[in-house]
Amino acid sequence: MFRVHSTAQVDPRLRLEYWSDVVCDAFVQLECEVVDGKPIEGSVASAQVASLCLTKVSASAQRVHRTPAKISQSSEDYFLVSIQTHGRGGIVQDGREAVLTPGDFALYDSTRPYTLFFDADFQQYVLMLPGRLLRTEFPSANNLTASTIDGQRGAGHLMLNLIHTLASDIDTLAPESASAIADSVRQILIAGLSTLPAAKQAPMSQLRLFHLERVKSLVRNKLRDPTLTISSIAAELKMSASTLHRTWGRESCSLGDWIWTQRLDAAYRDICDPNLAGRSISEIAFSWGFNDPAHFSRAFRARFGCTPRELRPHPIAGRREA
Repeated sequence: MFRVHSTAQVDPRLRLEYWSDVVCDAFVQLECEVVDGKPIEGSVASAQVASLCLTKVSASAQRVHRTPAKISQSSEDYFLVSIQTHGRGGIVQDGREAVLTPGDFALYDSTRPYTLFFDADFQQYVLMLPGRLLRTEFPSANNLTASTIDGQRGAGHLMLNLIHTLASDIDTLAPESASAIADSVRQILIAGLSTLPAAKQAPMSQLRLFHLERVKSLVRNKLRDPTLTISSIAAELKMSASTLHRTWGRESCSLGDWIWTQRLDAAYRDICDPNLAGRSISEIAFSWGFNDPAHFSRAFRARFGCTPRELRPHPIAGRREA
């Protein structure tokens, strides 16, 4: 369900301060300024869909800044995606500028300064997802900020249609469907980003690709084993640890971190699975190789932006959740 905040009932003299509080609460710590001398008018409607936050913003002309000072005040690590639906918008980050017309979308990163600009009334949807989650799935994300993806065709067109449908159906969305829908949105985002020239990488050799798939296949088969280590992987594949590290070298994270995220993803799916509602969160965590419930909960929140318990708001009576 969307939570809505609006300037409609706020004294015009107090609207800028109110609006700044609203957008900081919905997104990350930001500075807002008017550009035409008129009081800001606008509304923000936000809803959580598994690891994604979906927000609809309708407002008057303004500038929004993510400054170094604001970044230093908190450790917020998110990627945000602006999907323009009415008017024009723009994003400046990392020396690039993306101009958005209806249907277009672009990515930006909360860990680095950026500016959003709107010279007239506008409307857009904004997706917010944990930074670590996207970086793990799409290593090029850091290099693709403030780059426009065309909304008239391909992934851009699919993204707009999916977001419109999600927004209209969000009140009737079954909790067990939220994870799958969040994954679909993320995959369409990745598909759109992959079309950008900066996303292209030199092709991997067939030999390295073969060995890399051997490593991933072994890890997937032994993911539930709490004793799985880099050394045991190398030994089973009959290669040295240094060869294993070279094979993995071009991936976006270390092999140890990849194992960790694969376990977290598997636990996420099980926690969301209504067929496993009778199992406690601790049982699920232990079944995927974790041995410290508190550490698991912290890592889960860092990856997905919510705690395991928040995915299970109504635990079964008599069960004690981790």
